[in-house]
Amino acid sequence: MQEKILIIDFGSQYTQLIARRVRELEIFCEIHPYHHLPLIDESVKGIILSGSPFSVHQNDSPRIDLAQWRKKIPILGICYGAQLMAHVYGGSVVRSEIREYGRAKIRPLAESGLLKGVSESSQVWMSHGDSIQSLPDNFEAIARTESIPVAAYQIKDEPTFGLQFHPEVTHSLEGKTILANFLLEVCQCKADWTPAAFVEDTVAQLEAQLGSDKVVLGLSGGVDSSVAALLLHKAIGKNLYCVFVDNGLLRKDEFAQVVESYRDLGLNVIAVDAKADFYAALAQISDPEAKRKAIGKVFIDVFQAQAQSLSDIKWLGQGTIYPDVIESVSVKGPSVTIKSHHNVGGLPEKMNLKIVEPLRMLFKDEVRKVGAELGLPTFILNRHPFPGPGLAIRILGDITPEKVAVLQQVDAIFIEGLKAHNLYSEVWQAGAILLPVQSVGVMGDERTYENAVALRAVTSTDGMTADWAHLPYDFLAEMSNQIINRVKGVNRVVYDISSKPPATIEWE
Repeated sequence: MQEKILIIDFGSQYTQLIARRVRELEIFCEIHPYHHLPLIDESVKGIILSGSPFSVHQNDSPRIDLAQWRKKIPILGICYGAQLMAHVYGGSVVRSEIREYGRAKIRPLAESGLLKGVSESSQVWMSHGDSIQSLPDNFEAIARTESIPVAAYQIKDEPTFGLQFHPEVTHSLEGKTILANFLLEVCQCKADWTPAAFVEDTVAQLEAQLGSDKVVLGLSGGVDSSVAALLLHKAIGKNLYCVFVDNGLLRKDEFAQVVESYRDLGLNVIAVDAKADFYAALAQISDPEAKRKAIGKVFIDVFQAQAQSLSDIKWLGQGTIYPDVIESVSVKGPSVTIKSHHNVGGLPEKMNLKIVEPLRMLFKDEVRKVGAELGLPTFILNRHPFPGPGLAIRILGDITPEKVAVLQQVDAIFIEGLKAHNLYSEVWQAGAILLPVQSVGVMGDERTYENAVALRAVTSTDGMTADWAHLPYDFLAEMSNQIINRVKGVNRVVYDISSKPPATIEWE
């Protein structure tokens, strides 16, 4: 049984970051909202209580019964989690006279295994409006700051701790040491959550779950669906049927390259050329949302036709990853069926298929590590995110095969240029946009009136926020020159220097 840490989410913006830090220490963890707690069994080695935007004094602030865990399982409360324990057991939590947001220095007050190896005046990151003014009788302060008397505490004679600061953020310079002390020393975790161990455990689970059943999975060419396919293939071999649809909106030569790579990996791939169907559905549609809906409907129709042509399919494989799972049962919303189950437009219900999601407990960076363990080709493993609607939302206005061909050429020059200049890995996402305007130019002795394209490259960690990539001017000049000289119909290139927010990464 895989040992794990439970993270109880009270709505903090940092909850997923806590999980990332735990997993970086090669320890498996799960996030559960406070109102949707799992059964606690012997696999649970410890519990972490997250922060929250709430105050413990609010009538609707989140609460849980802490008595069910105390003295049985190690507990670490972070920010609101620490305040909640102090408040519930008789301490005083008050609105801070001096609210601490940002860097602070902690000063140890007593010896504690939680702060083992942490230097004097270690920098931590505070983000709180309430402060613990006094502790219950059996609580002991183990650190303070210049502004607050209780920056960390321990309940006497039990492995229960509270931190007023956030050890999970990088601005807490020794935060990882503190988390490691809790997880490795207090909780006695083995630290065996590795890509190789995940592959071994997941394949065994899939073999037991699926047996000799057949599974159909829609491939996108992206890392999530590809890694999911490799795990399923490792478990059930030829009983996995992968459908890869060419919607005519992929990057230049991408369909052929990806299909060839999949087959080299031994996957049973059904390659479907449905370009004509998608172009017909998109004819004379310019509205971005209408484009998305049209593409989604055709994909479902094509995928369903392929799935129905196969006999005895019982499962639908999906590349759902953990952020989707967390969002669907978050503190901010009711506990509902995982939203990603519906990303195939109701196909599971129509065909009476069960869902299998081998990646549902992984973050994106972990998916890449598992993909590397499985031997996924690097051009798929490390590729930038690519929008589901493809180039349709990078062509402003209506879609035609001719416009797609122009944009594919522009995009190919830009992406290959980034790779050739060792800039590709420094950029989170990049692409080109075909603008619905023409501009005057001069080529040779002739006046031209042709298309303008915009290049877009951003840096980000998760796509929620992004900054425009500060690519070298000489590189941009080279790209502009190559595009205008090599792509017929383009005579102007611009570079998008908008950040998100207020702009989005894609133009539509």
